[in-house]
Amino acid sequence: MGDTDEQKQRHRRLTAWQRSERVLARSSADHTLGARLAALAADAGTVHDLGEWTDTYGDGVVAELERRTANLLDMEAAAFFPTGTMAQQVALRCWAGRTGDPVVALHPLSHPEVHERGALTAVSGLRTVHPTSEPRLPTAEEVRDFPEPFGTLMLELPLRDAGFVLPSWEELEAVVAAARERDAVVHLDGARLWECGPHFGRGLAEIAALADSVYVSFYKSLDGLSGAVLAGPATLVEEARTWRHRYGGQVFQQYPAALAALLGLERELPRLPSYVEHAKLVAGALAEAFAGSRVPWFRVHPEPPHTHVYKRQSPRRPA
Repeated sequence: MGDTDEQKQRHRRLTAWQRSERVLARSSADHTLGARLAALAADAGTVHDLGEWTDTYGDGVVAELERRTANLLDMEAAAFFPTGTMAQQVALRCWAGRTGDPVVALHPLSHPEVHERGALTAVSGLRTVHPTSEPRLPTAEEVRDFPEPFGTLMLELPLRDAGFVLPSWEELEAVVAAARERDAVVHLDGARLWECGPHFGRGLAEIAALADSVYVSFYKSLDGLSGAVLAGPATLVEEARTWRHRYGGQVFQQYPAALAALLGLERELPRLPSYVEHAKLVAGALAEAFAGSRVPWFRVHPEPPHTHVYKRQSPRRPA
């Protein structure tokens, strides 16, 4: 089967990037197979003993990644999942069983609502409600006064499809407190939690401490191959491992993804604050260019960026 038009366009773009003298960003998928394998083979020995046996069903290097991530987030335990979609479905399903309430409050622009084809309802039997439809995280008042009961509040940090936006630290604390007042648990969709520290002025453990559970990704910010971790109380994580097996996530060997994730934690995580600062510099230059151009309806959002990712938007173009 030949490549689709979309694949051909991607390959042309990647070829152009590969030949560029300078790029501002490149994802972990923007490399040839040979380059990716060679880099992993060359560097993996700096973060793990390659004399160990390969993992089987989550032991070895995978278990080491779980332990290290749990320590970083100051959570009791963590479980590695092949995808974040699976990790969050399992987390929300487990919380629904514990609270006795299958309703999850989240933003309509959050990942489960926009990018998972209705999986929370179709696969996990959950129902979602939206405290707000504004392009931002809900406020404490919106959470506190929402007219329907819900068992779990899921907060995506940052809210990707609204422009990678974050609340202030004080706003986030107030939202969590409002959920607690309603006896709801709080789960963080932290796919990009790694880069939120500079905006909040807080470390990862302090951010994660606001929630009952948190999911983090290893390829969106950390240049990993794939995979995610669900972290939280040991009893929740143990139950999540059972559901991971039921959902088909008990993968036989995952050492390439685990090694790449450990490399990301070692090398990329310390660099993220500098990426955030550079993103602000680039965004400022773009905003200045748009303001002086013939297309003044374009804007950078948010300005300045809350993380090292942001969007160029056209909120209203003249007819």
